[in-house]
Amino acid sequence: MTRPSTHSGYTSGIRAVVMVLAPIVIMLAFLSLWRLGLYIWQFDRVQATGEYGFVFLQGVRFDLITLAAAMIIPVSLTPLFMMGRGVFRRWRVPLLVYMTLWFGLLLFMELATPSFINQYDSRPNYLFVEYLKHYREVGATLLAEYPWQLALSAILLPLGSIAFFRVSRRLLAVDRPLHWTTVAALVPVLFVTFAVLARSSLGHRPANPSTVSLTSDHLVNDLALNSTYTVLYAIYLSQQDAEGGFHYGVMPFAEVVDVVRGEMDVDAGRFTDPQIPTLHRQDSARHRDRPYNLVIVLEESLGAEFVGRLGGLPLTPNLDRLAGEGLWFDNLYATGTRSVRGIEAVVSGFLPTPAVSVVKLNKSQRDFFTLAQLLDKHGYDTGFIYGGESHFDNMRGFFLNNGFNYVIDENDFDAQAFRGSWGVSDEDLFDKAHQKFSTYADKPFFSLVFTSSNHAPFEFPDGRIELYEPEKNTVNNAVKYADYAVGRFIERARQSSYWNNTVFIVIADHNSRVYGSSLVPIDRFHIPAVILGPDIRPEVVTTLASQIDIAPTLLSLIGVSATHPMIGRDLTRPENRRRPGRAIMQFNGTQAYMEDNNVIVLRKDLPPKTLLYRDGELQEAADDPPLVKKAIAHSLFAQTAYADRLYRLPR
Repeated sequence: MTRPSTHSGYTSGIRAVVMVLAPIVIMLAFLSLWRLGLYIWQFDRVQATGEYGFVFLQGVRFDLITLAAAMIIPVSLTPLFMMGRGVFRRWRVPLLVYMTLWFGLLLFMELATPSFINQYDSRPNYLFVEYLKHYREVGATLLAEYPWQLALSAILLPLGSIAFFRVSRRLLAVDRPLHWTTVAALVPVLFVTFAVLARSSLGHRPANPSTVSLTSDHLVNDLALNSTYTVLYAIYLSQQDAEGGFHYGVMPFAEVVDVVRGEMDVDAGRFTDPQIPTLHRQDSARHRDRPYNLVIVLEESLGAEFVGRLGGLPLTPNLDRLAGEGLWFDNLYATGTRSVRGIEAVVSGFLPTPAVSVVKLNKSQRDFFTLAQLLDKHGYDTGFIYGGESHFDNMRGFFLNNGFNYVIDENDFDAQAFRGSWGVSDEDLFDKAHQKFSTYADKPFFSLVFTSSNHAPFEFPDGRIELYEPEKNTVNNAVKYADYAVGRFIERARQSSYWNNTVFIVIADHNSRVYGSSLVPIDRFHIPAVILGPDIRPEVVTTLASQIDIAPTLLSLIGVSATHPMIGRDLTRPENRRRPGRAIMQFNGTQAYMEDNNVIVLRKDLPPKTLLYRDGELQEAADDPPLVKKAIAHSLFAQTAYADRLYRLPR
């Protein structure tokens, strides 16, 4: 028997490697070509950063990371099956199917990317999978907003996958079996090579998205990744949610508490329980013989750019008028970009974290502080009124387990109500709320009323407003309708039996679309809020404020003195308006801490960045260690307070 020559073994091994790598090269070529298209589309953003080449160099790197991690096992095993033609034929089918499924995933994610960028100004992230369980709302939104994109994807996805399968089948063919010595050399070489490519770093940590955070424009940084990687990495990070997400820094918790307490500006003697670090006594700034009712109207996606009073489009004549009739916040910022983040801040006064909102996390589903929990102990009837499905984002469970006595959702509305993809219209919602509030006599009540008409696909009743633009179902027209509905509700409330002992606030949950070339697009966190009531004097609060300041302020206005763990400031007090204001904003995996115009940006695995917010833009600034300390302390406090169940009332 003649042994194969060494030269023959080398040649066969090289052919085998080329054969098994050929489908992977096709995937790499596809991702690079698609990235080129995105690059051309967003060239103005790339040009502004001056980083022309890194998008492609880092892009190839992260494409290799994705594919190496996905293919390391099948590619490393393939030489074992190439020792015989019959064995390889049986192995080739599952290998082809596996590779085709991966190509299909890559193709699907890249096809979805342009629409996601238009909506969120980033590649797909955890939001892409977070709402898949709410298929009805998401499906209706996609069909209404992206019909041609869906149709095109439905054509290109099967065609592309079939083409990849056929080409790869021709490439994956064995002309001669491999000798066992060649196989013994190839298997470890392929495994080690793919392992190194998947890690893509010889340092302490493998490469991750922070590796490409080379510019101040997060979208340009994202272009150097691929969308399959960004979604899978976001899912991986979500596994850390149980402890509040990854940490931006390190600091002893005792020091964290000292810093956070210092920013609360509460006398040391008012802290009442060492086991709950921020639990303190807040005395109401107003005395009420009978505490007032409280109604929070949380307006969906109402950013400052839609509000005339804040320099936006002329879409909110009612809100602009109400701004002159109550306590108006001119410089208020949302804590995040999702509704649950707004709920978390307004109802609980809780800080944002890199994890998802506490509305959805496990440890906050019971015995977590909310205004409803507090007011229930003060004799209030507490409830949540929503026009959609209350189980969305786990709202119903979070509320009923944390102090809310009842929930009203779309199942409780009459058949005559106008129904869109996200529930009944704002008019129907407010009519239901008005009916409920009118039933109360002497018992105080607290209600969170959450609107939904200003949500894609922007469905609302005909004939209510003069359209701002000809096409009806647009965000601008939906904002104008939402303003009409809330204005109508407030006017009805003024004539009601409950007006004279109720405080109302109309506040946005977040902006409609948070995007921009800044590390954190701060202008897109700017939101409106106005507090109204029978004895609320017209006044403008110009102090920089956060959504976490709203709940303590409302407690003062309704006349409730109480012990609670909220760290927000009561902005009815002049001393709190005179001190530097601050806002904390979570933007995907990035957090900004802003004090007046000074901003600290915190990012995973990167040092804090000190910036100046001026004329709507972030500019480079000198390091500010004391402000960095505040930023890190607040981020760590929220995570530890959640993880160790420190944000609650005494048991």
